[in-house]
Amino acid sequence: MMLEIWLRLILFCGIFSNALGGFIGINIGTDISNLPSATDIVAILKARQITNVRLFDADAHLLNALSNTGIEVMVSVTNEEVLGIGESPSAAAAWINKNVAAYVPSTNITSISVGSEVLNSIPNAAPILVPAMNYLHKALVSSDLNHRVKVSTPMSMGIIPRPFPPSTASFNTTWNSTIFQILQFIQNTNSFYMLNAYPYYEYVKSNGIFPMDYALFRPLSSVKQIVDPNTLFCYNSMFEALVDATYSAIKALNFTGIPIVVTETGWPWFGGVNEPDATLENAKTFNENLIQRVFNDSGPPSQPTIPVNTYIYELFNEDKRPGPVSEKNWGVLFANGTAVYPLSLSNSDRVNADSSTVFCIAKPGADENKLQNGLDWACGPGQANCKAIQQGQPCYFPDTLQSHASYAYNDYYQKMHSSGGTCDFDGTATTTTNDPSSKSCKFSGR
Repeated sequence: MMLEIWLRLILFCGIFSNALGGFIGINIGTDISNLPSATDIVAILKARQITNVRLFDADAHLLNALSNTGIEVMVSVTNEEVLGIGESPSAAAAWINKNVAAYVPSTNITSISVGSEVLNSIPNAAPILVPAMNYLHKALVSSDLNHRVKVSTPMSMGIIPRPFPPSTASFNTTWNSTIFQILQFIQNTNSFYMLNAYPYYEYVKSNGIFPMDYALFRPLSSVKQIVDPNTLFCYNSMFEALVDATYSAIKALNFTGIPIVVTETGWPWFGGVNEPDATLENAKTFNENLIQRVFNDSGPPSQPTIPVNTYIYELFNEDKRPGPVSEKNWGVLFANGTAVYPLSLSNSDRVNADSSTVFCIAKPGADENKLQNGLDWACGPGQANCKAIQQGQPCYFPDTLQSHASYAYNDYYQKMHSSGGTCDFDGTATTTTNDPSSKSCKFSGR
């Protein structure tokens, strides 16, 4: 009988369904002695083809520099700001006007994280967390931005006391009322649950109960498979188990259909003498395998069709952060832009496995009058299908001349290249093998 159960467990370890749309983003902390300029930071993001970023505040310099890049931006209300906003609708409206409405659509702000792990870090603010989220959402509605900008709040795994087995996980009952209201808000506004999940910390505090390979996404031998005894789901990584534990906790409060986005995860590459697991090899292994896992476009065992969109913590080492040595060494880059270890943060290699795929896009810095003429010709006499760049359609944002022209130019080029059509448009266009598609807007290639 035990052999039969064990065989069933092993068989379940191979079951995954495909989903579409997983992305890797990056957190940008600024507690750095020699912080690069906003322009330099954005140049680094573009060079590494990073499509999604999360800011820990709403820095004006960065938001301006991100203009017209198409990069999706999550801005943040700091913990210090939560109290004031939660007590004043006018303060929430002022925050939205200053930090969101002033930049969109040129800067592609798509979400707002309200505080960071508020229930753990400033529990006295818990009663006003949901009012703060509501006031911010109402301010977005007033600015007609609620359909493109979503509001949520990042939660730590600390509010789930026993995450394994994932199927029986539940939230700390102390916070049930607040978490219920947060989930209700998320569901009513079509937002998502923001989760900070760190296998590094879970591994360290497990005192060897779980193998290091499990924390680092490395394959486990058949005798070490981690299986939920209730569902028979096999967990190939601690990361997946933490995400599924959160889905189970959400379900325990009778909510379904709420997607989880991992707003923070990562691994420190250097630590103090009492932090032996914070090594360069472990950090590189974790992030490489994490990226591969997210880009396989499947969800965790309990939600196989929901991709695990994830923001890595973090872009730069923050040398000014207090705490243990490891706190200063989570970055994948040094402040001068050089890599701590080789790491591709883009799925362009996967998208462009066939290097012969060619796209036609508008040249950066092209003359705007010529761009407008080229766009008008492509959508008119050129017979490009420009429906996707109309308001309300998937390629309308970012609402910029360069973005719209790129889509129209490419559509024309893909249809007409075989019969002599060129990618020139009075010198305003160029070809590229880098796929200009975004999560919501897909460019065809030849």
